[in-house]
Amino acid sequence: MAVNLGVALSAAGHEVILLDADMGLANVDVMLGLTPSRHVGHLLDGECTLEELLLPAPRGLQVVPAGSGARRLAQLDNGEHAAIIRAFDELARPPEYLLVDTAAGLSDNVTMFAAAAAEVVLVVCDEPASLTDAYGLAKVLSRDFGVRRLRMVANMVRNEGDARALHHKLARVSDRFLDVVIDFSGWVPHDERLRQAIRRQSAVVDLWPSSQSALAFKKLAGAVDKWAEPERTGLDRIAFFGGRETPAREMPR
Repeated sequence: MAVNLGVALSAAGHEVILLDADMGLANVDVMLGLTPSRHVGHLLDGECTLEELLLPAPRGLQVVPAGSGARRLAQLDNGEHAAIIRAFDELARPPEYLLVDTAAGLSDNVTMFAAAAAEVVLVVCDEPASLTDAYGLAKVLSRDFGVRRLRMVANMVRNEGDARALHHKLARVSDRFLDVVIDFSGWVPHDERLRQAIRRQSAVVDLWPSSQSALAFKKLAGAVDKWAEPERTGLDRIAFFGGRETPAREMPR
């Protein structure tokens, strides 16, 4: 989702950075056939700047790679999470969009990066475990970080009707038990072309731009570009580009 949305936004002429925030089990570089020589661990060790870490990807997308199989990155403390987030303040030119691809679950690696973003997008498929995970993350972000609005994108569904029905399942429970609003923000169909693109280590929007999933990602990219800038005043938590006067727009998966 994050890879194809990033490539779709870049292909539409936007400046986009994709941060692989699945620390320890990173896969954005694998999905795009990239071979990074450094990762965020080198940034934390002071061996490179964030600018030096940026990795060129298809259509002008830039990737900040994390390490795969690196136990240390999977066990970062909150200070190290904050250091990564604050490193984006030092970019000479912030992008129009920063996409933050987190892992699943409720670890600090997930919640710290999600809470630091201006928008949180829950990617949900029609499976009990996926719905339960999405609800759990919404609960933690609302209760512990004061996040009051999230977005949901339905993945691997047959049509928009099924996508909206899936959103209704999640919103019905969250509206009842949580102090949070979850907006329906789009859907991506189940598409064999997407699976084939993953095996070829390419974005489907680049490899098969007329496929059903590619068209859905392009539509989602167009919708994202029309989202209103979220209200950031009054936040008492660390945020990406929080030290800049004009923040970029950030959106984790």
